[in-house]
Formats: sequence, structure tokens, C-alpha cells
Amino acid sequence: MKKPTRIAAGFVLLLSALTAIGPLTIDLYLSAFPQIVTELGTTESRVQLTLTATLAGLALGQLLVGSISDAVGRRAPLLVALGVYVLASAGIVFAGSVGMLTGLRFVQGLSAAAGMVLSMAIVRDNFEGFQVGKVIARLMLVVGVAPILAPTIGAQFLLLGSWRLMFVALAVFGAIMLAIVFFRLQESLPATMRRSGGTVSALRSYRSLVTDWSFFGLALVMGFYMAAMFTYISASTFVFQDGFGMSAQQYAVVFGLGAIAVTAGSQINGALVGRVTPEAILKVAVAAGFVLSAALLGAALAGAGLTVLVALLVLTLGTAGFVMPAVPAIALERNAHRAGSAAALLGAMQFGIGAGIAPVPGLLGGEPAVTMAAVMFAVITIAGLLVLGLLRTWRPAPA
Repeated sequence: MKKPTRIAAGFVLLLSALTAIGPLTIDLYLSAFPQIVTELGTTESRVQLTLTATLAGLALGQLLVGSISDAVGRRAPLLVALGVYVLASAGIVFAGSVGMLTGLRFVQGLSAAAGMVLSMAIVRDNFEGFQVGKVIARLMLVVGVAPILAPTIGAQFLLLGSWRLMFVALAVFGAIMLAIVFFRLQESLPATMRRSGGTVSALRSYRSLVTDWSFFGLALVMGFYMAAMFTYISASTFVFQDGFGMSAQQYAVVFGLGAIAVTAGSQINGALVGRVTPEAILKVAVAAGFVLSAALLGAALAGAGLTVLVALLVLTLGTAGFVMPAVPAIALERNAHRAGSAAALLGAMQFGIGAGIAPVPGLLGGEPAVTMAAVMFAVITIAGLLVLGLLRTWRPAPA
């Protein structure tokens, strides 16, 4: 199939909206954590586990949907997942316990995964070479912008009334995307390019990816680096609202600053693509993240004020904006023949490791700012060590 030479704005906008489902699902309700604790008569750690359930669903969902899409195409799995997403979002509106909320959040994450993994697979179906990196960088703009908007919008819902209104909005958004995909999105994976062999072939594809260190090492880098961001997402509402006495609206502003930094990093990355290799971008970004997260931990231990902590957090999160598009650009360019499975495994590692790490600050206890900074520094350090282990594999991709 001939690849297009022009990147159509409308097409990228549709993929961006599909990508946004994941970040919106994760972040919209963050400012409502204290209210949910009170209304459902539960604890902070139990509410944090609802976020963990969402991340776990996103991880598992990407593995399932990505592999299925390599066999049956992208469009049908996306339509089914969007339908399930609408039902799960509507169900949360009526959740009467934190247990029910946790279960439905898992299903919501499971179905939201389709938009994220299939948008990347569709990019690889339609583009090649440096265009892959440019389009992914544009999708990462959404991953940055959505967290800016999500807590801010969520805070406004709290002014209107219950946190449950947030999930009404997510159900409506899912329904709109379902309609647009049904009427506007064409299948991007020709029948001749689809994988045959059913479950056995799918498992073989994942096994070959897991045993390929040049790919799996990158997946681990993505997972551990993104775990720093998910640690921040999970813990920041308690650090700023409980620790510093911020209102939901003030917290949304601070959270938005971090998201702006992620956005800026991803767009600078996109501008560099074609002039600087993704491998070089990744090395510099992870090194900078190590230095900045170490400074953040030192500041938290020293009891630094709000301004210093926010500044260091924003700069640290900015490095994630470079990592997020660089890793898939490297990995997918080398795995065009199994783009769905490769994108799925990248996403699964990102959200799977994130799901495991995100509740750690709450479980450790102690001063929230210190535990958050310590966990962020630890996972970024692991990502840096993994990058060092990958250096020997970074040779030019085969033509």
C-alpha cells in the first residue's frame, strides 16, 4: 500500500481525539479525590487504587486490542471498545461503593486503551520514516493538552455539583467518538497485511518482541519513565490539596503547569525530528530527568517551599514530553510488520508499570512530597540505567 506524502490535519485530529480518551479517563477526576473519600466513606489509599485499576485496565486492554487488531484490522476492535467505554462510564455515575467504582474504572481503562494503541498503529499503517515521528509528536501534544484541560474541567464540575457529572461527560465524549469512527474512519490495515494464526500467532508475536532486547528494553524505559508521571498524578492531589491547602481549582492550575511542560517537550521533540535522531533525544532527556528528579528529592527533603517544588516538578515532567514520542518512534520504525502488537506492548508496559508504581507513595506514608519525589527519582534512575544498556543496540534501522 502506497503511503501518503502529506499529513492531513483532519486525520491527525481524529487520531488525536482517540488518543485523548486515555488521558481524560485518567485525569478528569483527580481533583475530586478528597470528595470521593468523603462521599463513599473510604480512605485515600482506596481511592488511589481506583486510579491503579484504570492504569491496569489500560495496560491489559492495549495488549488485547493491539494483538486482535493485527489479525482483524483496526476499525472493528475500536468500535467495540468505544461502545464498552460508554457503558462503563455511564455505570460509574451510579457507583455506590469504592469497590464498584474500582471495578468499573478497570473496565473503563480496558476499553479506553483501544483509542491510544490503535491510533499509534494506524499512524504506522499510513506513514513511514520521519513522518511516523512527526505524527506521533502531534499525538503527544494531545497527551500533554488533555491533562491540562482534564483536572481544570473536573474542578468546574465540582462547582456545579457531584464528581459523578465528570463521568457523564466521559460517556458523552465516548458516544461522540463512536459515531465519528463509525461514519468517518476507514480501515487502515489491508487484509493482505493482517496476521494469521489466531492466538498462537499472537503469543508468538509478543514473545518475539519480549525476547528482542532492542525493543523490550525500550518498552521498559517507557514504563519506568512514565511511572514517574503516574506517581505524580496519583500523589499530587494530596501533596497540594492536603499538604499545601490548595482548593480544587488552584490544584488544577498547578497540575496544568506540569502538563504544559509535557506538551512543550513533545512539540520541541517533533520540531527536532529529521534533524536529530530519536535516540539522541532520548539520551539527553533521560539524563536531564535524572538530574532534575534528584534536585526535586533534595528540595523535598529540605522542606523547600511550594514555588521551588512546583518549578522542579514542572521541569522534570517536561523531560517526559521528550521521552513519550521518542520511544515509540524508535520502536515502531523497527517493527512495521507488527505495529499493532508493538504499540500495544509499549502501552502495556507504560500503564502496567505505572499501575504498579502509582500507589507506592500512598502505601509508604510519611511526608507526601518526600515520598512522591523519592519514587519519581527511583524510577527515572532505573530508566536511565536501561538506556545505558540499550546504547549498543542503537544502530541505523534497516532500509
